[in-house]
Amino acid sequence: MSEGRLADRAYTEIVRIINAQGMVSGDRLPSEARLADLFGMSRTIVREALARLASDGITEARRGAGSYVKRRPSDRLGSHMPMDALAATLGTYEVRFVLEAEAARLAAQRRSHQQLETIERALSALRAALLSNAPAHDEDWLLHRSIAEATGNAAFPPVFDHLQDAVMQILRAGVEISRARPPEVIGAMMDEHDAIVDAIRARDADGAALAMRWHLSQGRKRLMP
Repeated sequence: MSEGRLADRAYTEIVRIINAQGMVSGDRLPSEARLADLFGMSRTIVREALARLASDGITEARRGAGSYVKRRPSDRLGSHMPMDALAATLGTYEVRFVLEAEAARLAAQRRSHQQLETIERALSALRAALLSNAPAHDEDWLLHRSIAEATGNAAFPPVFDHLQDAVMQILRAGVEISRARPPEVIGAMMDEHDAIVDAIRARDADGAALAMRWHLSQGRKRLMP
């Protein structure tokens, strides 16, 4: 098994420990050495898994004190994806931060009037879906894809499409988890999309990129309790 696959497995096992033990923010994880013994893996592999968990906002490293729980993935995630796919699925956020922030930047600079109308129609469809009890993942996907198309660069849409299966799992989970929380959570999700489109409409390239990164970072947080 490759080191990447082993790190995925270690990532999954650490999340299982967090969930099985009901660990909460501030709880200390077992040491790297202990985790390596538990999983039958090297400390290097465990360290890589912990680094990725920290990047995904699940754990945090404290110098000289080990790793601590920052957020626990929602139990509802298990109904949308197998736990052993969690590392790869959440890992798409790192790609999206790069790809979609730049897509929003370019869309703000290059979008045509017709492309802006397409983005605005997608935004309206997403608003209607989010404010109803209907699924909203298709509308969410189409809004993000319409922004990729508005870059004027034909390479963006197929690269974004390559992530579709993983992104759709996240979008489904994100909406369901958010709807189980106070109404302002869905309101915040809509506000984030509005901010992205407002910046694209105003041709504010830096603002569009920043709004997209903020939306994605908040979306990842919404997958945690």
